[in-house]
Amino acid sequence: MDAWWRGLAVVAVGVLLSWSVLVLLARRLPPGTARDLARFLPDSVTAVRRLRRHPAVPRRARAALLVAGLWVLSPVDLIPEFLPVIGPLDDVVVVALALRYAGRRVPRDVLLAAWPGDHRLLERLLGPAAAP
Repeated sequence: MDAWWRGLAVVAVGVLLSWSVLVLLARRLPPGTARDLARFLPDSVTAVRRLRRHPAVPRRARAALLVAGLWVLSPVDLIPEFLPVIGPLDDVVVVALALRYAGRRVPRDVLLAAWPGDHRLLERLLGPAAAP
């Protein structure tokens, strides 16, 4: 039982260290694609938090955003989090898919208002806005 707790502590420290590296990269990198990728997960978590109770977000989109948020917070991943650069890649893919799904169901202005980062990154992810 003691080894189990020790293993859990090692995984938790690895996840926290990986997230810290990601936040540090997001703040230190020069503007560009690498910085956008490093800022994607922190911005996504903030957007999910803002959208989860917004009245314009349909129930299915909320469920997709909740699954994406839980996926990011979960210590169980397809690619282990403690790998410095590629660890968060599965999180990025799941969040990107959930945001694209929500982007088709949530009004664009609500989604952009919830996004804390550069709106151009979210616009690239969502694609062109549908004609009214």
